[in-house]
Amino acid sequence: MINRSMIQSAATMGQLQQKLDIIGNNMANSQTTGYKSTGADFSSLLVQQLNNQSNGQAEAGRLTPDGIRVGTGAKLGSTRVDISRGSLKETDRALDAALLEENQLFVLNVSDQSGGSETQFTRSGHFYLNPLGNNQVTLTNADGHAVLGEDGNPIMIEDTFDGISIADDGSLLLQRNGTQEVEGKLQVVEASRPHLLEAAGGSRFRIPEGSGEAGLIEELEAGNIKLQGGALEQSNVDIGAQMTEMMTAQRAYQLNAQSISTGDQMMGLVNQLRS
Repeated sequence: MINRSMIQSAATMGQLQQKLDIIGNNMANSQTTGYKSTGADFSSLLVQQLNNQSNGQAEAGRLTPDGIRVGTGAKLGSTRVDISRGSLKETDRALDAALLEENQLFVLNVSDQSGGSETQFTRSGHFYLNPLGNNQVTLTNADGHAVLGEDGNPIMIEDTFDGISIADDGSLLLQRNGTQEVEGKLQVVEASRPHLLEAAGGSRFRIPEGSGEAGLIEELEAGNIKLQGGALEQSNVDIGAQMTEMMTAQRAYQLNAQSISTGDQMMGLVNQLRS
């Protein structure tokens, strides 16, 4: 039984360390634009039934169940992303935009090292213009990934303009020769089940492998898109809540470590008695 308790504690400590890593990552990104906190849920590992009653006659009139159930520890069952809206910070920068509605996301085309690409999503509206040549520029995020327009293609515009801004409906407003033109519009979608999205790093999210967009991502009508230009959404990490979770996880880790130490001491005592 002592060995079983030590195995339980060791298995649980490894999973608690993963939770502490998640909490540490949340706290480290508390000032990252558009970052969304990640939570962790635990579940029990297999449970073994130990029956120690071999005399059937002794079971007559018994009120308590025979034997005991011994677990083998806990595991990190799942992680969940909280994409609820964070506070807004006004920057007065022309290419900054913040989404005002819950669960709405900008759409990016992210290239990988193998030459392929993947559609990912973000709440961070910190955009830039990158030159393409031939007097054209494309709209990208801070990491250089292309921002998709409402037609599903990267937004490319002629660089012969005097000024640019983002309207409340996601339209790109360009000033040319004293007139204002609409040239492109940001694609904004809604996550119907945001807890199923997978963090992809860089304040971006992806659809988990094997899951289709159907039921997870929905198109939005133009009237349902609400932005605030010249502003950025801050991280939604609650430092107080993260500190509380960290202390709870640390206490559980210490308890399991003490269980291993106690088990080792008891085994040493038994060995001394045998000798």
